[in-house]
Amino acid sequence: MLNNDRLLVQILLLVLLGACVWVLAPFASALFWAAVLAFASWPIMRVLTRWMKGNSTLAATLLTAGWMVLVAVPLVWLGFNIADQIREVNVLVHNLQVQGLPAPPAWLAELPLIGDNLLNLWNTLDEQGTAFFATIRPYVGQVGNWLLVRSARVGGGMLELALSLVLVFFFYRDGPKLAAFVHSLLHRLIGDRADHYLELVAGTVQRVVNGVIGTAAAQAILAYVGFSIAGVPGALILGLLTFAFSFVMVPPLIWGPATLWLAWQGQYGMAIFLGIWGMFVISGVDNVLKPYLISRGGNLPLVVVLLGVFGGVLAFGFMGLFLGPTLLAVAYSLLEDWLVKEVPGVITPAKLPGDQGKNAAAHD
Repeated sequence: MLNNDRLLVQILLLVLLGACVWVLAPFASALFWAAVLAFASWPIMRVLTRWMKGNSTLAATLLTAGWMVLVAVPLVWLGFNIADQIREVNVLVHNLQVQGLPAPPAWLAELPLIGDNLLNLWNTLDEQGTAFFATIRPYVGQVGNWLLVRSARVGGGMLELALSLVLVFFFYRDGPKLAAFVHSLLHRLIGDRADHYLELVAGTVQRVVNGVIGTAAAQAILAYVGFSIAGVPGALILGLLTFAFSFVMVPPLIWGPATLWLAWQGQYGMAIFLGIWGMFVISGVDNVLKPYLISRGGNLPLVVVLLGVFGGVLAFGFMGLFLGPTLLAVAYSLLEDWLVKEVPGVITPAKLPGDQGKNAAAHD
C-alpha cells in the first residue's frame, strides 16, 4: 500500500511538473536569455552589490538599467529605421536607373592588366543601365517586402527582449537562492556527481558567453577601424551597431550598406577596401576567434565545440549557440564516465599515456 501511495505521489508530481512547463513554455526563450545574461554578468553583480553595501535589489536595478541602455536602445532604434532603409535603397536604384552610373574614376583605367577591361565593363553597364536596373528593381522590391515581413518578427523579438530584461532583474536579485535550489535538486537526482555536472555546464556556458562577447567586441573594434580608414561618418556608432549585430551573426548588415554608400559617393577605392575588409576581416574573424575562445580552458575537443555551436544554431536557432555545446559537453562527460566505469583501464582524453608519464616524472 505504501508503494502504491508513493507511486501516486510521483505521478501527481510529474503531472504538476508538466503543467508548470506548459504554463512557462511561451516564456521559455525570454527565461533562457535572462538566465544566460545574468550568469554571464554575475561578476559585475557581485561588485555592484559590494559597492551598494549588500543591497542586492539596488544593484540588480542598476545593472538591469545598464543592460536596457546598452542592448535595448540600439535594437529599438534599428527596428524603427528598417522601413526607412528599404525606401532609401529603392530610391537609390531608381536614381541609377534614370541617371545611369557616374563617370568612371580616373584610376580605374590605370590598373595593370585588368584596367581596360574594367573600364569597358563600366561603360557597358552605363549604356545598358536602364535595362539592367529595370531588371533588378523587381528583385529589390521582393527583398524589401521580405524584410518588411520579417520586421514583424523583429517587433516580436523586441517584446521578448524587453521581457528578458525584466526577468534578468529577478535572476540578479534571487540568483543565490535559485542556484541553491538547482544544486539541491540535482544532488537529489544524481547524488555526488551533481557538483561535477554543475561545474561542467557552468564552465561550458561561460566559455560560450566569452566566445560570443569576445568575438562581438573584436568585430566591433575591427569594424570601427575599417569605417575610420574609409572615412565613413559615424564610425563609432556603426562600430557599436556591429557589436550588437554580431550576436545574431549578421555584421554584413552594417558594413554592407556602408560599402554601398561609399560607392554611391564615388569613393570606389574605399568601397572596394571596405568590402574586402568586411568580408575577410570583420566577418572572417567570427570563424576563427569564436571557436578558439569557446574551446579554450576546457577538456572538450574542438570538433565537439564546433559541432555544438553550429549544429545548435541550426537545431534551436540562436539559443542553440549556448544549448548545443552545453548538451554535447554533458553527453560527452556522461559517456566518458560510463566508459571509465564499465571498462576499467580505458584511456580517456584526460588520462593519456603521455600525461601519465609527465605526472609520474613530476611526482618523482
